Amino acid sequence: MDWMICKEMNTERMSCFLEQVRSAHPEEFILMVVDGASSHKSKELCCLENIRLVPLPPYSPELNPQEHVWDELREKEFPNRVFNEVSAVERQLEKGLTRMSDDTFGLRSLTAWPWIISLTLKAN
Repeated sequence: MDWMICKEMNTERMSCFLEQVRSAHPEEFILMVVDGASSHKSKELCCLENIRLVPLPPYSPELNPQEHVWDELREKEFPNRVFNEVSAVERQLEKGLTRMSDDTFGLRSLTAWPWIISLTLKAN
């Protein structure tokens, strides 16, 4: 799992994230499922050789495995919590993302849906 916490989300940040992913996985071919956010489909987006963006159909959050990741983070890291400052929220989010990244089996159970696995098999 690769992630980045940013103050804003735009095409520049998405390009930085794609570069971060490319650098972390230089020998791998990556299929990244993305929703319809403008930063995910901008013509100015820097596309890289080893990454292909797979867009979800419009208005289909039920197909987006990331929604389950967010649900897991909300349930495990933020239940009945109140924070006095945004930096505390960011620290808790970082802690949760690190925990999830370290739990490969748990993350796979949330995100490795049959349609995603079939995409991967077809790409090889």
